[in-house]
Amino acid sequence: MTYVIAEPCIGVKDGACVDVCPVDCIHTTDEAPIYYIDPDECIDCGACEPECPVTAIFAEDALPEQWTNFTQINADFFKK
Repeated sequence: MTYVIAEPCIGVKDGACVDVCPVDCIHTTDEAPIYYIDPDECIDCGACEPECPVTAIFAEDALPEQWTNFTQINADFFKK
């Protein structure tokens, strides 16, 4: 399982989650609207979740229904 960054991150991109990630699996670009969690690198530690100021990070199995598409959006970011 992995953690997923969802819609509330759009326009915020705080970065506090990046600072606490022990495996550096959270990435973005200047052009991207949000941060993304690499599902292949995430160790499911949960350190990022409480650090998000807009509650945009969820365990994959706890992702609200309206944002389930962000699982694929996060994964697709790393397929470029």
